[in-house]
Amino acid sequence: MTNFAYVYILRSDFESDRFYTGLTEDLRSRIKDHNVSKVPHTAKFRPWSLKVYVAFPDRGRAAQFEKTLLKIRIRAGIC
Repeated sequence: MTNFAYVYILRSDFESDRFYTGLTEDLRSRIKDHNVSKVPHTAKFRPWSLKVYVAFPDRGRAAQFEKTLLKIRIRAGIC
């Protein structure tokens, strides 16, 4: 069985112009962590909704994609 790495974008339901980009190998568990305040960076803007995710066959490619997304968000002022 192939394990995937996921790059995901969440949007805060509390503050709809607030987004979070992350990388995980267990997408369901990680989203739950965001929504029960286990992730300090996102705790005060919960609940979070998953907007999009992309699966990669290896963590290295996923990390490169996440880095690219973060650069695009910073340039566009979507932080």
